[in-house]
Amino acid sequence: MAILSSMRRSRTASAVILFGTIAFVSTAGAFGACGGERGEASAATGDTTGIVPSRTPTYSFDVVQSYPHDAMAFTQGLVWHENRLFESTGQVGTSNIREVELNSGRVIRQQDLEAPHFGEGIVLLGEQLFQLTYTSGKAFVYDWKRFTRTGEFTYDGEGWGLTTDGAAIIMSNGTSSLVWRDPATFAVQKTITVTDHGTPVSQLNELEWVKGEIWANIWQSEQIARIDPATGNVTGWIDLKGILPSIDRTGSEDVMNGIAYDATRDRLFVTGKLWSKLYEITLKQRS
Repeated sequence: MAILSSMRRSRTASAVILFGTIAFVSTAGAFGACGGERGEASAATGDTTGIVPSRTPTYSFDVVQSYPHDAMAFTQGLVWHENRLFESTGQVGTSNIREVELNSGRVIRQQDLEAPHFGEGIVLLGEQLFQLTYTSGKAFVYDWKRFTRTGEFTYDGEGWGLTTDGAAIIMSNGTSSLVWRDPATFAVQKTITVTDHGTPVSQLNELEWVKGEIWANIWQSEQIARIDPATGNVTGWIDLKGILPSIDRTGSEDVMNGIAYDATRDRLFVTGKLWSKLYEITLKQRS
């Protein structure tokens, strides 16, 4: 557990450097500080020499409502399905999939993932729930209604986030690539590279399909990339900086990770690793 957790933290520097490049070259001014839960941008100060004005639309947020969230949950995936909230958690020895009651944060049911596996993202498609693992090279399959494991697949490389377009499973692995996989065999169907005006966007983490777009948490940041699944182009940046008050921060690992979309009621939920709150938000375009 300690080794894998350390490995997970070791990517911090590269994530910050790469995303900083995108922020100040491709989308400068998009990531100003947000004040409180309303997500209102504060005025930027300091030297702006060499900063190119953003050509990519950026969005801030309003909090509609906050809900209790298990502050011990190392959130790796979040899904809203048939009026139910599902979550996956990581860390060796404490990884699991769970169904959660939205209003109370109570865990309704849970299926633990045995060591040495480190649980990652999840997605529900048809009658199945798919769960990635970080470095084991295995994806586990469950009957989501009974929460029983029914099979597994193998894949090369790391597993990070999952979503679906309704036909294929879409997977991230911490790079700038998104991989489409056949849900029946887990075979690769296609791969795209995510870019913002030609600059690759790395550290793609938890994923969600929202109104024909792929939304991706950028690991070790409070930004979500809105991605065109046909081209890989970033069509917008969502800046959620400040959504979790500093008083609720617990350390360097409590980063944003978790996007769920309720298509029936057009509701958007976000949370993070070890966060005590889950938020329903709406967006407002900033630029």
